[in-house]
Amino acid sequence: MRAALLGLSHPHTDVLLTTFENMPEITSVVLWDENASLVANTKLARSPKVTLTTANLDEALSQPDLHFALVCVRNDQAAAVAQRVIAAEIHLLAEKPVALTSRQILSIQEAAAKKGVLASVLYSRRAHPCMVVARKMLREGAIGKLTSMETRFLTTQVRFRNPKHWLFQRQHSGGGILLWLGCHCLDLLHHVPDDEIAEVSGFLATQSGEEIDVEDTATLALKFRSGAIGTFHASYSLAFSGQGYVNAKGYDSYLGFNGRNGRIVWPSLDPLLQIEAPPQAGQTAIRQQTFTLPESTSYGGVYGEVFIRWFIAATQGRAAPPATLADALRTARVIEAAELASRTGRAVQVVATPSTPAPDLEN
Repeated sequence: MRAALLGLSHPHTDVLLTTFENMPEITSVVLWDENASLVANTKLARSPKVTLTTANLDEALSQPDLHFALVCVRNDQAAAVAQRVIAAEIHLLAEKPVALTSRQILSIQEAAAKKGVLASVLYSRRAHPCMVVARKMLREGAIGKLTSMETRFLTTQVRFRNPKHWLFQRQHSGGGILLWLGCHCLDLLHHVPDDEIAEVSGFLATQSGEEIDVEDTATLALKFRSGAIGTFHASYSLAFSGQGYVNAKGYDSYLGFNGRNGRIVWPSLDPLLQIEAPPQAGQTAIRQQTFTLPESTSYGGVYGEVFIRWFIAATQGRAAPPATLADALRTARVIEAAELASRTGRAVQVVATPSTPAPDLEN
């Protein structure tokens, strides 16, 4: 299968190409970037799977047997590149957040529907076994009616991430930590319990002391359509956890689902769940479930490969997609509501986003 990787200066480009290299079903890769100098000098072209490196997007998208394209460009460029992929009738897998605004995402979604191509967002944490099991337990009513949810995602400080990077320039990024990392957490708050955030209040702030114009800290209070309530805190705040954008030690995370009969907690990004629930045969009420994951250099580890394989199966009509642009649209609307809530000091209603429920990923 032939795939295109569009964008060579994105923080995830290198690891996404490594992911393609690790997947035997992807046999050929086309690389593109609009910067001809970057194309001419990229070390990524040395990959044995790369068969074309070009600064001409039409050339990249016209390659024979090109099955899908993964768009990982600057956020303000993403919508236009995604539309070009769709116009070429090629399946689209987009790095989050997909585009600068929810309106742009909706336009891409509508274009994909007209062309009959699959368009998806790379919310790879949906395929993590902890989230697969937590989703299954919630769907089966293991902890009863869900009453509240809470999540935290802290990572390394802005000073360790190059404050001059486009991610910290609103005109290019569209927003700060909520768009870049918080979107994963907000998506899981939707996906795992099959619920939707209906109302947001909170505060966004820039606390790093660096010359940036996007939020680096956010705290949100959330109300879900089911009646459950929740909280989310995101921040570039870790001072002693290294640097860079692919840094396994650079995160402090927590995700918890609380029900009338118990709770399910993913206390970190490690493959471990903490469960408090009425015991089944051979179980105790309070227990841990751990998972053994093979070593992988892919984006998101081995579950990142699982997600992309599921996406490929969906493009071939063998499965429903693990995530769609409706999921990206839903998250974008929540983030835009959070920005408005922070500016106005009031709770903001979130427009509902109809979508087809995602499938249960196989563990």
